[in-house]
Amino acid sequence: MHRWSQLFIPTLREAPADAEVASHKYLVRAGYIRQLAAGLYSYLFLGQRSLNKVMAIVREEMDRIGQEFYLPALHPRELWEASGRWTVMGDNLFRLKDRKGADLCLGMTHEENMTEIARKELRSYKQLPQIWYQIQSKFRDEPRPRSGLLRVRQFMMKDSYSFDIDDAGLEVSYRKHRATYCRIFDRCGLNYLIIEAHSGAMGGSQSEEFMVYTPAGEDQVVSCASCKYAANLEKATSKLEAVQELAPEGDGKPLEVHTPGQKTIEEVARYLGVSPKNKIKTLALMIDGSTGNGAHASTSRGVVVLMRGDHQLNEAKLSTALAGKETRPMQEEEIRQLFKSPAGFLGPLGIDWSKGLDDVAKPILLVDTALQGRANLIAGANKEDYHVKNITPGKDFQPTGYADLRSVATGDPCPNCGSPLRMDTAVEVGHIFKLGYKYAESMNARVLDKNGKEVMPIMGCYGIGIERILTAAIEQSNDENGFWLPPQIAPFEVVVTATNVSDEKIRVTAESIAQSLESAGYDVLLDDRDERPGVKFKDADLVGIPFRVNVGKKVTEDRVEVVQRSTRQSQDVSIAAITDYFRQNLGPGRRT
Repeated sequence: MHRWSQLFIPTLREAPADAEVASHKYLVRAGYIRQLAAGLYSYLFLGQRSLNKVMAIVREEMDRIGQEFYLPALHPRELWEASGRWTVMGDNLFRLKDRKGADLCLGMTHEENMTEIARKELRSYKQLPQIWYQIQSKFRDEPRPRSGLLRVRQFMMKDSYSFDIDDAGLEVSYRKHRATYCRIFDRCGLNYLIIEAHSGAMGGSQSEEFMVYTPAGEDQVVSCASCKYAANLEKATSKLEAVQELAPEGDGKPLEVHTPGQKTIEEVARYLGVSPKNKIKTLALMIDGSTGNGAHASTSRGVVVLMRGDHQLNEAKLSTALAGKETRPMQEEEIRQLFKSPAGFLGPLGIDWSKGLDDVAKPILLVDTALQGRANLIAGANKEDYHVKNITPGKDFQPTGYADLRSVATGDPCPNCGSPLRMDTAVEVGHIFKLGYKYAESMNARVLDKNGKEVMPIMGCYGIGIERILTAAIEQSNDENGFWLPPQIAPFEVVVTATNVSDEKIRVTAESIAQSLESAGYDVLLDDRDERPGVKFKDADLVGIPFRVNVGKKVTEDRVEVVQRSTRQSQDVSIAAITDYFRQNLGPGRRT
């Protein structure tokens, strides 16, 4: 039997000064965690019990579709260079050297490691499909650790990887994971939603996130209450309402107009008496990267993005359009070299744009789809104090390509039903990706197909943040006195509180109730401390246990008080019926 008097549960009356979000405050106050350094936490007794329960649920559900592995956290540089991510991950990757000077890193994810196993061991389509998973510590050199366990430098993750012979097989593996994740989060008691997502540094095509709404979240979720459309800000789109086009002036050809000192979209629109919706916003950027022709060879390439005047660029969408390449703003000298003009008067005319991303000798011109099909727009003339009217994309200039590049704003029409979109903060608890052939190709993984031909297996990647399940549960269920966890992941399901341990009748009855509930299969904590009842009640409210049994003076009437933490409702229950009460409210004991 677990007795509070014999356990280390260091509860605090005040939250640490740097704790800003509810989960951080209560995890520390309830004695679940203690900080070792920025972004590094020790999990104490209660915290580890909860995390073990989360991992047990994850493991049980994943075992239904996959096989558990356990891989090294320490990886050789060559492994990450093979995939190209040694450079791409930049400062986020923890890097170190061994005593012989060899470069190593601490794994953020294990695509490379899993692909290395597949590359060496999988030979035939007959060995596919495969789903391999692990639950292990991951490491990220987070520049600004904050919000307790939500943004840390070491964390527990369930990461799994699927290998299939073709797209149809990948779809099956992806759907298996999607259904498994729903079962996991349902069992963990989370109120979650599934949204379209951006694949980011992982690469790949289709991607979905499992999100929990909370003010502590760092992700923006765009959603529609009418039709249930939901996506993160990096993927979201909206329906474009019709815009009244300007009438052509003169012969309809591009027409220079004098705009002295007018540089911004708003200034030019006001000066010319038009809406910003009829203006083109020109963003001048650069890609810096290696040519691959030697250690010191590198090249920079201009990337110009055209947006509607009232729209904002979404950098994640731009990165996707550029096949994962990152950009920076052009410097003044670079702007003058390409446009022959100072900033503030830039436009797409008079420049020989690249016909495709592979045409590296010329600058790239990407045009947001909101400008596709538009006519008689106004843009900079690439000449100080001048702009140009009557510009029509596709007629007056040929872009490298069109892409959805804009950020959605609150109130924009839903792309499905037209209702106003809303934006909320949320925390990501899971993410599933269709990786495609990125890692199989870069690391030369091959199998023989039915015809004896060498083909690349296609991959999927699927992650769950173990600590994030716990923190999300606290974020969605807390009040001024503490928090309550779903019974499935709470450190204990029931705390039996002896209100006065000096009273032998109360003490013996409390021990008997705790013993009977434990024998029935429930996780029970007996609060047998020699403390005032109020202190015990406050601690019980604080530490996340969903039910409290108060054993007090009513034992003379063979009754105790049961308090449900989430509702604060109490009910007198006969001592003889206490086990039946919990069978009705919690179901059969899980350890029976």
